[in-house]
Amino acid sequence: MKLEHSHQLIIDNVSRFIDLTELEKQKYISLLTEVKVKKKAFLMQAGEIARYEYFITKGCLKVYTLNEDGVPHISMFAVEDYWTGDMASFMTKEPSRYFIKATEDSELLGISRANYELLFQEIPKFERFYRILYQKSLISYIRRSNQGISLTAEERYIEFKTKYPNIVHRITQKDLAGYIGITPEFMSKIISKVNRM
Repeated sequence: MKLEHSHQLIIDNVSRFIDLTELEKQKYISLLTEVKVKKKAFLMQAGEIARYEYFITKGCLKVYTLNEDGVPHISMFAVEDYWTGDMASFMTKEPSRYFIKATEDSELLGISRANYELLFQEIPKFERFYRILYQKSLISYIRRSNQGISLTAEERYIEFKTKYPNIVHRITQKDLAGYIGITPEFMSKIISKVNRM
């Protein structure tokens, strides 16, 4: 079976954790929805209920909240081979606090809540896959929270640059500042200092 490139990407992602038969692969792909988002367009906005969990096959998106002054606090960037969405809103059907916006023209595969439930009924081993996915997401969230408390802005930048070398050159300095939690001006000073080291 020859899969489309986007379908092969998601099957490769899933196959790191569970083994699928050819029929199971086809069934999974049949439950996915293809989504395209233009650069600067929203995939989701705060106040909406997350109706899909998404896998990125092309592009880059940022996930963020706004503080009371309208300043964005970016919690993550999602690029190819990453999953994104608002898991809490997806599970509880409560409005999201997050905005998800494309920073590049992006292509995604989404699974709806109904198809997610159907998937577990028809291929129970997917419960293991999504459990692992959510555990990894929770661990990442805890580590990021701890870094915000224990690391300086400069150390957070170095950590990001080291951990995500494939992302750091694809985002604006302003968005990077929103992720690190500092002003763009301070971000500029840190980048200059680190580049001189």
